[in-house]
Amino acid sequence: MFDWFQLASKKEKRMVQLRRYLHQYPELSFEEKRTHDFIVNQLSQLSCNIETPVGRNGIKATFKGAEDGPTIAFRADFDALPVQELNDVPYRSKHEGCMHACGHDGHTAILLGVAEIVNEHRHLLKGNVVFIFQYGEEIMPGGSQEMIDAGCLQDVDKIYGTHLWSGYPSGTIYSRPGAIMASPDEFSITIQGKGGHGAKPHETIDPIVIMAEFILSAQKIVSRTIDPVKEAVLTFGMVQAGSTDSVIPDTAFCKGTVRTFDTALQNHIQEKMDKLLQGLAVANDITYKMEYIKGYLPVHNHPQAYEVVKQAANDLHLRFNESDLMMIGEDFSHYLKVRPGAFFLTGCGNEDKGITAPHHNPYFDIDETAFKYAASEFLKILEIEQIF
Repeated sequence: MFDWFQLASKKEKRMVQLRRYLHQYPELSFEEKRTHDFIVNQLSQLSCNIETPVGRNGIKATFKGAEDGPTIAFRADFDALPVQELNDVPYRSKHEGCMHACGHDGHTAILLGVAEIVNEHRHLLKGNVVFIFQYGEEIMPGGSQEMIDAGCLQDVDKIYGTHLWSGYPSGTIYSRPGAIMASPDEFSITIQGKGGHGAKPHETIDPIVIMAEFILSAQKIVSRTIDPVKEAVLTFGMVQAGSTDSVIPDTAFCKGTVRTFDTALQNHIQEKMDKLLQGLAVANDITYKMEYIKGYLPVHNHPQAYEVVKQAANDLHLRFNESDLMMIGEDFSHYLKVRPGAFFLTGCGNEDKGITAPHHNPYFDIDETAFKYAASEFLKILEIEQIF
């Protein structure tokens, strides 16, 4: 019908401009007031129905076509991370200690670009297109469930989303049917011992030694109690105890994450951790406190919607690949629990340009040529879904 890639390419400079503005003014999860207002301002120049706030700070923009046609939704997130940017670029973050280190600025710019193209061809719409701009993806409980509870998926038939991914080169699209991203749980543990002089350990209950024993024993939960063909990760990311060399502290503290695709495995790991702590409490006369927060649901693509993503990439002559299972988490999963749809990855890495840093890294950046690939993919999805 249209050369969607050509239309997206013509919008490339505009999407880059939008992204670079957003990149300079990042805002942390649930604090995105300026970003919210900027998005609303851009949408207000288009012929669409804007609803805001949806949930705490979300935006829903609807382009209406034929009443009896399908309604397809696209989603972008727009929050940033507490990371100090180290890139020396003209569009470097102007907010100290805050950075778009995950690509959400790009997601938002892409969807605004797609919205402008849809607006330019709205007289041809055979159905409705909904654009969901979501706050707070980076911090649980995330913004998606709040927006769903507020009705952002009302009358929506299917939903699609993408994540720019620096681990894949520009010009590539990755997805897979079924599970693609894991459930990211968080835990924190405090062990209460009895402090004292470092020269008299027999008069203390050393929480550091007990915490070390727990951390080492916990590694066996995955390696020795879970079927090796099933996916599970248990990682300790923080350990804190003491303040000097000659004092045994009263407490030791740790934080970490558990990643699974299976609720039974998720519960198994939590229970095993608690049993380990119970045993250490009995053996060492300590007390403990464990807080375990279950994270977003696993992202689970619906098979038919996955086929739409695959067909769109192939029709556009993009390099489509089936993604490996990924142990990262994404609250796009909550949309897919309510409506059929699919999530795909758009490659944005470029070794020749030195754009190889991983996500959540102070040197993270995007090969902005990726924008036209993602935008054309979204537009082709609309055609396949008979919106155009």
